[in-house]
Amino acid sequence: MKHIITIGRQFGSGGAEIGKKLSELLGIEYYDKEMLIKAAENSGINRDAFERADERATSSFLYSLAMSSYSGHISPLGVGDVMISDKVFALQSEEIKRLASLGDSVFIGRCADDILFAESGLTKVFIHSPLEDRVKRIIEKLKLNEQSAKKLITRTDKKRASYYNFYTSKNWGDAKNYHISIDSSILGIEGTAKIIKSFVQSRK
Repeated sequence: MKHIITIGRQFGSGGAEIGKKLSELLGIEYYDKEMLIKAAENSGINRDAFERADERATSSFLYSLAMSSYSGHISPLGVGDVMISDKVFALQSEEIKRLASLGDSVFIGRCADDILFAESGLTKVFIHSPLEDRVKRIIEKLKLNEQSAKKLITRTDKKRASYYNFYTSKNWGDAKNYHISIDSSILGIEGTAKIIKSFVQSRK
């Protein structure tokens, strides 16, 4: 059975590290934002365009109308109709679908769970953990004080939620949008990755 795993995550929950460990445990490809940029470059897509497409919602009224019923299929809009972030989302979506077609893989963020909704063998995961655990992790990882870590977590989660909610018309982090939602503070990076691996392999 084909395995395509998408991971949404709260900032500081270790979601990216869990995705990387999961890809190693399963022996499959791993794509986060940076890996997606590199893959896109190989396909002739401009790196600068992808780097400008950070995870934020657009304010383009025209594009919001066109995307209001978005279901993983890119609307055929003209170059002058959308903002750069919207055009890049379209490019990203096509690149994510292309990479998924190549074989088993793990995707981090970027609305991949919605973009790949029609893929057979899709497992949608959301990683979360208590705020105090995430603050501690960010303090250690980025060498920030507690106040700065909390502000960064709040800002990043708000940005991710806005981006996801806008492009999918779903609520970021809502358990019903995922096959499994898991607290990474309980078992840590490797333990959480192993739980997800068992879940993925148990699916028929």
